Amino acid sequence: MMTPQKNITPNNLAAICSGAISLPISGYIFFLKPTWWVFFVAIILIFIFCFYLIRYVVKQFIYRQIKLIYKLISQTKASKREEFYYKNLLPQKSIEEVRNDVQNWADQRKNEIEKLHENEAFRREFLQNLSHELKTPIFSIQGYVETLLSGALSNPDVNIKFLENTSKNIDRLVNLVDDLDEISKLESGELKLSLVNFTIQNLIKEVYDSLYLKAADKQITLTIKRGCELPLNVHADKEKIRQVLINLVDNAIKYGKSNGLIEAGFYVVEGKKILIEITDDGYGIAEEHRSRIFERFYRTDTARTRKVGGSGLGLSICKHIVEAHSQSIHVRSTVDVGSTFVFELPVSVKVG
Repeated sequence: MMTPQKNITPNNLAAICSGAISLPISGYIFFLKPTWWVFFVAIILIFIFCFYLIRYVVKQFIYRQIKLIYKLISQTKASKREEFYYKNLLPQKSIEEVRNDVQNWADQRKNEIEKLHENEAFRREFLQNLSHELKTPIFSIQGYVETLLSGALSNPDVNIKFLENTSKNIDRLVNLVDDLDEISKLESGELKLSLVNFTIQNLIKEVYDSLYLKAADKQITLTIKRGCELPLNVHADKEKIRQVLINLVDNAIKYGKSNGLIEAGFYVVEGKKILIEITDDGYGIAEEHRSRIFERFYRTDTARTRKVGGSGLGLSICKHIVEAHSQSIHVRSTVDVGSTFVFELPVSVKVG
């Protein structure tokens, strides 16, 4: 049983066809004139003539077909150099190889279309979430202002309270716009990092100090894990990493349990990086939400997260800042046990 040739070339095809033509014709000539030298000369001459004729015809046919295929794939008009490439190099490819190229192109287009559908779904969800985030404080401000203009402005029992609530909602809008501007700059690459050497433990202590009152309201303890007190120096944008740590610790406080614990851990990885962990013993994150919590405005528990406030952009900002340092951020979490956010930073570089 013959095995079919998968990588047959125009030369192979021409040789097979030439042999199939030259043998019976030469046999017929031998039948008319039974002389062996005439038979062999006829075979050779007919084979050579048919070989070059068939090869030329096949190559021209394949070239025209492949030229159309590759023009379709590239969607461009071929230059003279590309024309030479199509005509003199591509015919050396077998039909199977061309089929694989076309299949790879089709798979790539399919993946691009699927990605576009996913992006469109994310875009719709993002716009819906953004609309909700904007409408909530705007409607609140509108309600307070209308009430004040309707006569409550002269009522000392409510006017100050309404103005204070209006101010809080304006602050929420400003924070939302600032966070959107921050993400826009991070995604577009406009925001440049100012890399310096600093001690990561000192920075987390400053973050703990800034959030102490908020943690104290829920009797949450902020601490560094035992064994992680030894100073470790990293090379990063200090203020951006401060923003990451504030967002992570602030989230841990917001969604943590009363009388809970938030710990920061720091570990050297292969002498080149410092692994940073922010761990809490809060409510945790369900498995179906973990892969999406770094998306803009994504909420794991809509009612509770909107109740505690925030723009819904904090974790997305963390992700972009860490990625701007050529690193990645991950989360480990178990419901009713707690969560741990993990990212790495390069160790400090020596100056001079």
